[in-house]
Formats: sequence, C-alpha cells, structure tokens
Amino acid sequence: MKFLVLGGGAQGSAAAFDLVRRDAVETVILADQSVDSVRPFLRPFVGGKLELQAVDARDHGAVRALMERVDAVVCALPYYFDFEMAELAVESDCHYCDLGGNTEIVEQQRTLHDEAKRRGLSIMPDCGLAPGMVNILAQAGIDRFDETTSVKIRVGGLPQDPEPPLNYQIVYSMEGVLDYYTTLSVVLEGGELVEKVALSEVEDVEFPDPVGTLEAFHTAGGISTMPWRYLGRIPHMEYKTLRYPGHARIMEAVRELGLLSLEPVQMNGTEVVPRDHFIQVVSPKLRKPEGRDLVALRVVVEGVKDGEPGTVQFDLLDYYDAEHGLTAMMRTTGYSLAITSLMQVDGRVTQLGVTTPDEGMPAEAYIEELAKHGVRIERS
Repeated sequence: MKFLVLGGGAQGSAAAFDLVRRDAVETVILADQSVDSVRPFLRPFVGGKLELQAVDARDHGAVRALMERVDAVVCALPYYFDFEMAELAVESDCHYCDLGGNTEIVEQQRTLHDEAKRRGLSIMPDCGLAPGMVNILAQAGIDRFDETTSVKIRVGGLPQDPEPPLNYQIVYSMEGVLDYYTTLSVVLEGGELVEKVALSEVEDVEFPDPVGTLEAFHTAGGISTMPWRYLGRIPHMEYKTLRYPGHARIMEAVRELGLLSLEPVQMNGTEVVPRDHFIQVVSPKLRKPEGRDLVALRVVVEGVKDGEPGTVQFDLLDYYDAEHGLTAMMRTTGYSLAITSLMQVDGRVTQLGVTTPDEGMPAEAYIEELAKHGVRIERS
C-alpha cells in the first residue's frame, strides 16, 4: 500500500508516523512546501518507507503527479484546500480523506460522489478527532438502538498542568480556536435545527482523576453534518468543547469586549484588526513547546432498544507520548486520519463515493485500529 500525506504539520506528521510503522505499508510520501525540518519521530524512516517531497498545493500538476504514484491521499492541509485536493484525487484514481471541519466544503465535496463511486473510490472528509472520531462513536451508539432520543458529544484538548488564567495551551491553531469561540453552533432541539451562541450553556463534566471536573460549552465545527443528517429523526443532538472550569467565562468576556472582532479599528493612526492583535499578544503566552497535553472525550447516546430505554457511553483520556514526542492531539487527530486512509485502501471501508465518517466508517474496526497504537476507547 502506498500513501501520499499532504501537509507536514503536526497532524500530517502524526498520520505519516502511524502509516510508516505498519507492515502492510510500502511507501509514504510526505509532501509540503518545505520538508527541511521533518519531525524527530519521523527521521528514522526517511530514505526507507518515508519519502519527502517539496510541493506547493497550489501547483495542481505537481500534486497530481504525486497522487498518480499512490493508492490513497491523506490531506492534512488547511480546510480551504480540501475540495481541490479531493477533486484531484478522484481524477488520479486515489482514495482520499481529510481533516475537514468546514461543512460548506463538505457539501462541495459531495458533488464528486457519482464520479468517485463510478471509479470505485472512497472520498471521506472530516476524519480527525472532532469532526471524525466523535462522529464515528456517536453513530456506533445510534446503531445500538431502534430509536435514538439524545446524542451528546464532549471533547477537548487540554494541558496536563494548567496555568491560570485560561488554564489552556495551544495544541493546534489559535485562529481556529477563536473561530470556534465566535461562530454559532448548530444543534438539534426537538428534532429541529437550532443555533447556539459559542461558549454558552456551560455544564460540569466529571472525568476520573487526575483530570477531575471539566466544563463543557457550545462551539461550532465539531459535529460536522450530523445534525442535518438526523433532522427530524433524533430529538436532541449537540456538541460541546471541554475546558478547565472558568475558561468559558473569561473568553466570553474577552469576546464581548470586542477583542475577538474582525472589524478593523483605528489605533494611533493605524488600522488594526482586534483579533489579530489579540492573537499576537496572547499566543506566545499559550504556546508551551515542552507542555504536555491530554485529550478528553465523552460521547453519550440515549435511546430505546426492544422497548427498553438505555444509554451507551464512550470515553477517552489520551496523553502526550513522551517516548516519541507526540501530543495527545496529534495522536487522536493524526492517527484517526491515517486509520481512515488505511481502511479505505484495504477495503474495510465498503461505501464508495463521498461519505462522512459517521456514514462510511466501520466503528468496531476503527476502534480496534486506534487501540493498536494505544488510543483506547472505553465503553459502558
């Protein structure tokens, strides 16, 4: 099996690391604008299974040439590249998956469905942690019941050693986090689509020690297209982000003061975008290269089976990998992406065309693959 990983950042590097360690994989091409600073955990594989290629994603001819050498494309580029890369993958007869996170682009990718299916290809957007893993687990819970009444998804990336005042460290992109904190979230209430203000409806969620009490609040992006898929069929479905207690209240105040606004203001004769200034000032304080992180996840599905009410719960606590230097966010997001691609190529993903993870990913096989690399989902 041969794979092309587009994007050599945190998640692309983690996906490549998952793939190169598998016996059935012959070649992994890791492509980015620059491949001069490959992550330390990948260096032992360079020149063997791992091939590095410098390529600009905007150079479609160069990208297509790489795609024509592989069975599948793993896209860990920013979301705005996803439609073009999926389109190129179909033209190159490759399976394709990406991290996604933008429902409008997912709908664009669905226009590729008929051609991908005709060519015998699987195209799967939204394959990281959230969206991705959480959707697969939610669907696994839904499939347990004759009738589902509620789906609650809770997930967050957190520092193992929180420091006030925000008790948070950047584990991927400050820009992305602030988008989630300022964008309306879509949920199902009474079976209907309802928009929720980000950072609202805070509730406590208890995890085993040493994590303890976390808070959950509405944010956008993590649930993908599931509310639209189950519109009128499931009464309640929601996604909330997890943080240490007090985080939401502080960030809500920051937002209400206008510091996250994208509208430029005049400052000493210069036009300044408040959010850009906020990111520039705050980011250095929240980037902790040596800080060890964790990922907390809980998916709770309630429903009725054979006339009896029941609950299915999935839990995950994953921690920084000190041996290899991978964050928990890289493990849960990058590995999820790699496993998706692997299962597309080996045939365990049987639905062809464009499907989201909840539509097309076999949950049990996916959970087993995660466990092989120490990402263990607990069920109750």
